Amino acid sequence: MPPPTPPPHTTVFLLLFFLFLSTTIQQSDLDSDCTNRWIHIRQLPSLFNLDILTNCSETHHPFATNFCPFLTNHGLGPKTHNQSHSWFRTDTNLLELFFHRRMLEYPCLTSDPNAADAIYLPYYASLDSLRYLYGPYYNSSSQHGLHLYNFLKEESPEIWGRRQGHDHFLVIAGTAWDFSQPLGNDPPLWGSSFLELPEFYNVTTLTLESRAYPWQEQSIPYVTSFHPPNLALFNSWIKRVTRSKRTTLMLFSGGSAISSTPNIRRSIRLECDNSSKTENTTQNSNPYSKQCEFIDCSNGICEHDPIKIMKPMLHSSFCLQPPGETPTRRSTFDSILAGCIPVFFEELSAKRQYGWHLAEDEYDEFSVMIPKEDVVFKGVSVMEVLNGIPMSEVRRKREKVIEMISRIIYRKHGSSLGLRTKKDAIDIAIEGTLQRIKARLEAEGLTDQ
Repeated sequence: MPPPTPPPHTTVFLLLFFLFLSTTIQQSDLDSDCTNRWIHIRQLPSLFNLDILTNCSETHHPFATNFCPFLTNHGLGPKTHNQSHSWFRTDTNLLELFFHRRMLEYPCLTSDPNAADAIYLPYYASLDSLRYLYGPYYNSSSQHGLHLYNFLKEESPEIWGRRQGHDHFLVIAGTAWDFSQPLGNDPPLWGSSFLELPEFYNVTTLTLESRAYPWQEQSIPYVTSFHPPNLALFNSWIKRVTRSKRTTLMLFSGGSAISSTPNIRRSIRLECDNSSKTENTTQNSNPYSKQCEFIDCSNGICEHDPIKIMKPMLHSSFCLQPPGETPTRRSTFDSILAGCIPVFFEELSAKRQYGWHLAEDEYDEFSVMIPKEDVVFKGVSVMEVLNGIPMSEVRRKREKVIEMISRIIYRKHGSSLGLRTKKDAIDIAIEGTLQRIKARLEAEGLTDQ
């Protein structure tokens, strides 16, 4: 049975994307700034990327009947409103598409894989995995990725064989846990086995959350909804964040359901629900008019409606980042974007994740750490801890948070030269990838091949 005809706007988008792919500008090999920075984009059959987009209305998505509307603007999604130039309804699952689009602007591309320091695989792994995670191929999830490996081994095998895949990298718009189902489980667990395939152990994989042990995984920031096209709009947002009045002590965004068993989210919700009592006893000495605000982000509604989350974050001093099903949260990067100081409850939530973008030795400068065990089992009050931080220290932390905004945003494709002078999340990810591949090749003795 043939796939359904995609909506007209999707068809137009794909045609334009194909045209852009066919007109990629290659840089001169004489550009000395590209020393050790050359990247070759592997030409993959469309079944690994664009065909997946064509079937957007049929692809299984956890929070939407289809993701066709979010394909616009090369994966940034539709604008939040017609007059907006920087704000989009961005779906995290489309990071692979947007990363691909931005890679086409990379200044050190080469058409010769033998001259490349790294090889980028534009495989939309997370989008392709949805049929295994939520769709009819649940029982075949251990096969996810094998079709890509077979192509790499059979089509121009010398590209893969030259360094046994050590110089290859790709992006997965999801957490590593979703792609690390152990091979051989019967019946299979939820997830795919892409990262468990020995065939891909040498490939550097950029994920939204990595596990603690595999060397090839590296976390990169979750995508927010802010994608400025020029320096003026970026600076305008920085001014707004800097001048925003913080009238709420702390904010927590998450699902509305409260677990009956003790856990950090339950403790936070209960403390937040009871915060009115604290406000009554501290209103004369406390600088905040509200102690806690809860934003219901059930079913991913905040991801596609940034106004719902950004406005309260702009008016909050601290944004709580308790772990959920996995340690990390998109909310961490939304809070940094809003100048709201993140509060972590375990190191795996960020400190052990985003070393390229958020240096481990900087966490005390821009965040607060409260061990979840102290809150859940020892009765430590999050509000009391945060109220006890001197305002001078709060101001210093917020200044550091605002300073870090440029590192965690994904600027719009085709952005101005002025904005490109500020390294964004993709710039930093590419630099880190090149350094990691170089170190790995040196360790394996493959630098001269």
